[in-house]
Amino acid sequence: MKQTETISYCAAILEGFTYLLEKHPDVFVIGQGLWSPWYVGSTMKDLDIRFGRDRIMDTPVSEDATTAIAAGASLCGYRAIMVHPRVDFMVLAANALVNQIAKWSHMLGGQSHPKVTIRAIVNRGGEQGAQHSQALHSWFAHIPGLRVVMPATALDARDLLIASVLCDDPVLYIDDRWCYEVEEPISAIDVTPLELQGPKVLRKGEDVTLVGSSFSTQLCLKAAGELLSHGISAEVIDLRVLNPIRYEVIRESVKKTGRLCVVDGSWRNCGMAGEIIAGVLESVHPSILLDSPRRITLPEAPAPSSKALEAEYYPSVGHILNEVLPWFRPSKSSEIYSEKGNSHETYL
Repeated sequence: MKQTETISYCAAILEGFTYLLEKHPDVFVIGQGLWSPWYVGSTMKDLDIRFGRDRIMDTPVSEDATTAIAAGASLCGYRAIMVHPRVDFMVLAANALVNQIAKWSHMLGGQSHPKVTIRAIVNRGGEQGAQHSQALHSWFAHIPGLRVVMPATALDARDLLIASVLCDDPVLYIDDRWCYEVEEPISAIDVTPLELQGPKVLRKGEDVTLVGSSFSTQLCLKAAGELLSHGISAEVIDLRVLNPIRYEVIRESVKKTGRLCVVDGSWRNCGMAGEIIAGVLESVHPSILLDSPRRITLPEAPAPSSKALEAEYYPSVGHILNEVLPWFRPSKSSEIYSEKGNSHETYL
């Protein structure tokens, strides 16, 4: 039997860029390190050679200026893609992104749209420390007028990139290097408009609803497999689009399972996990809940520079299991992973 061909998350982003540059001459890419795989991995490999350096523009390190340039070009008829190799340093472009790009259409009564896509890359771990390890998606999902997407699967990495660039609204597209090796069977490009996209059920279940985005969704999928070995059926929902959030799929899942656990790769305070729980609880009657919702997030501290501390700091499959299993085995909760040592290391 012929083996199904697969595509990685990383290769899928490259395929998305290739599709856009081939079919849409108004698309160009700007940002630092675009000609260097050290900055953007293989996600933009040889695009400058294939499409020319007038469409793949490597720039000096000036996040605010280059983001403003992309915004200006998008107001002149182009579909600009601005690439920030680290979401941490995109904070330097917050003025252009929050005060200009997100507000432009509103302030001009919808007569002008900055059709710009901001690609920001999350690059954590590897003992890089507090200034190189952040995921700031909840910051920007707070801003009206700015769509925010975070793909978790290979095909979404490709298709949501295409949908973002072809959307007439400004979009923040965030990809995570921890997802780059995730693979999935190849299928045809899905050109569903971004405004019709929302959360998706990646795995059906009956006992508990697990919600994540980006790499956290991959943790949820792995945890669901482990939970099944304990006789627990977990439904996994990938948020995909963080602004605007559509709660319908999550709400219907929680009505079925009665339990909700949200996993997020950022901090708890004013974070995405708390927002999802609040949004669900506002739309369902408390009587349907069998247990109080749980959220798994980063500790309230900047990222450490120690490998040993990183193993504890970042959410893991072990964290999910240690939250969910006591719902079903409360008398044995203290024994869940004693035979496997540190569960955070075991399931990292």
